[in-house]
This record gives sequence, C-alpha cells and structure tokens, in this order.
Amino acid sequence: MTKKLLFAGMILLVVALVALAADTVTGKWVYETQGRDGTPRQTTMNLKADGAKLTGDVTGGMGGRGGGGGGGAPAPAPISNGKVDGNNVSFEVTRDMGGNSFTIKYEGVVSGAEMKLKVTMPGFGGGEPRTQEATAKKQ
Repeated sequence: MTKKLLFAGMILLVVALVALAADTVTGKWVYETQGRDGTPRQTTMNLKADGAKLTGDVTGGMGGRGGGGGGGAPAPAPISNGKVDGNNVSFEVTRDMGGNSFTIKYEGVVSGAEMKLKVTMPGFGGGEPRTQEATAKKQ
C-alpha cells in the first residue's frame, strides 16, 4: 500500500512540475539586440506551452521588418518544432526575405521572469551561422 501511495505521489509531483513549467513559459516575452548598424531591434515572442509542446509566434527583429518585407509593421512569424523540457525551451522560426527562406533557431532557459536565449541565424551567402545571446523579459 505504501508503494502505491508513493507512486501516486510521484506522478502528481511530475504533473505539477510540468504544469508549473508551462505557466512559467506561457506569455509575452520581449528582448532587444543590436542591429548591424548599431540600432536597437526589439523582438516579441508570444509563447504558449502545452505540456512538452510549445506554440506561438515571433514579431520583430530582422531590422524591424519581421520578415514581411516592404517595411511597415512587423509581421508575426509562427514558431515550429517548439519544445519545453522543464525550464528549457527550443523552437524555430522560418522567415522569407526577397523570395529566400531561412530558419532561425532559438534555445532558451527560463528563470522566473527572464529567459536567457541563444539565437542562431544562418550565414548568408554561404557564410558561417551567426549566434546572438539575449535576455528576454516576461511582460
């Protein structure tokens, strides 16, 4: 009987931890990076965790164009391959610029209302991929 009770308690604890991680990740996150010309560029991530699955979209970055081309308001880009593993998140965003699509990879660790991010962008013209680090704040 004690083993069954202990097993049931462990299952409830795991479920509670997964729910807590989802609540921590879900929401609006904003971070800023420096563009190539030194201008600050703000990126907004709207994330929704459902167990180990992560969905949402990313707006901004890419010079404020958001991958929508033509300037104006940034277009939100849906995330794909989104995963939540405890406080670790990862996802990808595919953008289109001038008829060429490319994928940006995001890896992050959530700690309270902050998310430390590693953002990897492909190297253009056959160059090496570029990686930026940023800290997103939950809004």
